[in-house]
Amino acid sequence: MILLGSDHGGYQLKAAIIEFLAQRGISFEDCGTDNGNSVDYPDFGIRVARRISEGTAEKGILICGTGIGMSIVANKFPGVRAALATDNFMAQMAKEHNNANILVLGGRVLDPHKACGMVAAWLDATFEGGRHQGRLDKITHLEQELRCR
Repeated sequence: MILLGSDHGGYQLKAAIIEFLAQRGISFEDCGTDNGNSVDYPDFGIRVARRISEGTAEKGILICGTGIGMSIVANKFPGVRAALATDNFMAQMAKEHNNANILVLGGRVLDPHKACGMVAAWLDATFEGGRHQGRLDKITHLEQELRCR
């Protein structure tokens, strides 16, 4: 299952991605917002990233106006690897090299067709492991070290 969250700047793009996921038969949970009224993006980024960090969900997609704010908040959580992507190649590499468990998109900078293609590239990609796993292990070690302070 994929968790989705957006603020008002990502609400319309999230709706297009939900339709895309439904067409592909992929289960999802919409963690809000449920309209285009102004809201604070951290509230929705936290909902998704916390569950990924706790291990109650494996994947998420976050959307705000540019994707920058959602990336910042999501990456505060241990074990979260939120990757802001702007094209298919970045979305694919986010999974293959970084094993990103959250894809972050900008609702005001991407059209729905392009964004859905990026979601497909991320979902269809497979983490390559190998030398990339060693790099992720370094990040995990850093997270553990910082938690102990």
